[in-house]
Amino acid sequence: MIRSHTALFLLAATLLAPAACARDGGAVAPAAEKAGDPATPAEPEVVKTLRGQGVEFMGTFDTPVGLTGYAGVAGQRPLAVYVSKDGQHAIVGTLVNAKGEDVGAAKLKELVSGPMGAKMWQRVEASHWVADGKADAPRVVYAFSDPNCPYCNRFWEAARPWVESGKVQIRQILVGVIREDSANKAAAILGAASPEKALQENERNFARGGIRGLAKVPAEAEARLRDNELAMLELGFQGTPGIVFKDAAGTVQTRSGLPQGEDLQEVLGPR
Repeated sequence: MIRSHTALFLLAATLLAPAACARDGGAVAPAAEKAGDPATPAEPEVVKTLRGQGVEFMGTFDTPVGLTGYAGVAGQRPLAVYVSKDGQHAIVGTLVNAKGEDVGAAKLKELVSGPMGAKMWQRVEASHWVADGKADAPRVVYAFSDPNCPYCNRFWEAARPWVESGKVQIRQILVGVIREDSANKAAAILGAASPEKALQENERNFARGGIRGLAKVPAEAEARLRDNELAMLELGFQGTPGIVFKDAAGTVQTRSGLPQGEDLQEVLGPR
């Protein structure tokens, strides 16, 4: 029951009884399990329904209005679900108080965003990347890229001031998804005596066709590219570039596509 202090339910949220939640379309990375799986016989029916539709729940929290908050993730997006006492209805979205404050934001960050970001960072760290920039650069940015991707090349060009000044190292996670010879070019870079120099060759000569691809992709390179593509899909990216970085507060963020304007500085940091 809502007490005398006003609480607003944003009607942009969806009223469910139960209803569907949309996915991004990419594979969802497995969420970290909370000690004591919340999937118990006492779990509310609406939560069971949402779980069956692909929402993963990572914890619960109290609210000041008698609803139980469930911290979940769908399509790599943190999701707050507020469940009624009877367990038959839920509001999916944002619950704000009279001051306009999101009452679930802190709990979502604690239970979902933080653990998700840590797992995401571990995944890209373990991928097969090629370094662009100094090893001791204070900021590291990961970018899923295809050797034939024009937007990846534009991101490479735009990042030169940060990379060449030693402020940022971009770790290019190569995939071969755009053209028939993308994997051949990616394999040529990964298998070069100096993958870093081969990457530079491809980017600097992009307008003239880039690096010459291998006639046949070796099995080892194929396995690396397959793992990189799997990582890209697990993290919810549908194309290249797909960027993973830590902001000034150390929070892991992502960008799909070419960052532009002020967002480029958000990704790469102060110039």
